[in-house]
Amino acid sequence: MDPFRFPDDLLSLQAAWLKTYRTLAHVPAGSGTAVLRRRLIRLSCRIHAHPYRSAPGRSRAGGADLRRRARARGWGTAA
Repeated sequence: MDPFRFPDDLLSLQAAWLKTYRTLAHVPAGSGTAVLRRRLIRLSCRIHAHPYRSAPGRSRAGGADLRRRARARGWGTAA
């Protein structure tokens, strides 16, 4: 049985986070990373506050599974 069934919009947010993080990791230091860092913060807030994750009685567990699934679908793999 599949304990976590993530909605597509949450997977899309996670994929955008992964892609932004990967892009930030490849940008040379001192070359204007503020925009990417702010985007990561916004995406993190949206992921954290997503109705799926903030529903009463729902565990916050599954973060690693969410990231794995976003990668497995091929989302967030391109820089």
